[in-house]
Amino acid sequence: MGGRAPSARSSGGRVAGVLGAVGATLAVRAGMRRWPPGEAALWERKNFEGAVVDLYAGPATALGTAASVAASSAVPVRARAAAVLAVLAAGGCGAYDDMAGRDDPRRGFRAHLGALRQGEITSGGVKLLGIGAAGLAAGALLKDGVVDRVLAGVVVAGTAHLVNLVDVRPGRAVGTVLALGAPGLLGGGAAGALAAAVFDDDFGRRTMIGDTGAHALGAALGAAIAAGNGRTGLVLHATALVTAAACGDRVSRAAGAC
Repeated sequence: MGGRAPSARSSGGRVAGVLGAVGATLAVRAGMRRWPPGEAALWERKNFEGAVVDLYAGPATALGTAASVAASSAVPVRARAAAVLAVLAAGGCGAYDDMAGRDDPRRGFRAHLGALRQGEITSGGVKLLGIGAAGLAAGALLKDGVVDRVLAGVVVAGTAHLVNLVDVRPGRAVGTVLALGAPGLLGGGAAGALAAAVFDDDFGRRTMIGDTGAHALGAALGAAIAAGNGRTGLVLHATALVTAAACGDRVSRAAGAC
C-alpha cells in the first residue's frame, strides 16, 4: 500500500500538467485572435507555400509548456524551476526575434555570430545570447558543480536551437520534440501543450509556432535531457548539439527534405 502513493502523486502531477497546458494554450490563442487587424498583422507570416498564417501558436505553446511543467508535481521543485525559467526565457527571446527580426534576411547561428563579430547586435544575436544565459541559469539549478552546470546549460540552450533549426516545414519542430522526448517530457504535461496548441493548426498549415514556440519547446526538452543525465550523458548530448549548431544549414535542409 505504501508503494502506491508515489504512483498516485505522479499521475496527479501529470494530469495537472496537461490541464495547465491545455488551459494556458487555449486562453492565449483565444485572446490573441481578438486583436484588431492592424495589430494582428504583426503576428502573421507567409509560410513556405506563400499562404498567410498566424503565429499565435508560438506564445500559446510557450506559455502552455511552462504551465504544464509548473503544474507537474511529479517533477522536483528545482527541475521545475529550471525548466520554467528556460522555457519562458527561450520563448521570450524567440518572440523578440519573431517581431524585431521579421524583415531581417539573415538566418542561422553563423550569420548572427558574424554580425556580432562586426559589432552589430541583431535580433537573432540577442536571442542567442539570451537563450545561452537562460540555459546556464537553468543548468545551475539542475546540477551541482561548475562542469556539470555548464554542460547542462549547453544542453538546454543547444536543444532550443536545434528544435528551431528543424522548424522549416509544418510539424517538423513538434515531431522532433515528440520523437526525442514527449510524452515523457518533464512529467508528461508538455504533451498536452503540444496537442492543444500545435497539432491541428500547425499540421493543417493554418498557423506557425515560429521562433517563440520552437525555442520554448526545445528548452523544455533540453531541461528534461539535462535533468535525466549524468556527466557522460551531458558530454555526449552537448557534443552532438554543438556539432548540429555548427552544421545548422545542413540540419535545416535535411529537415526540409523529410
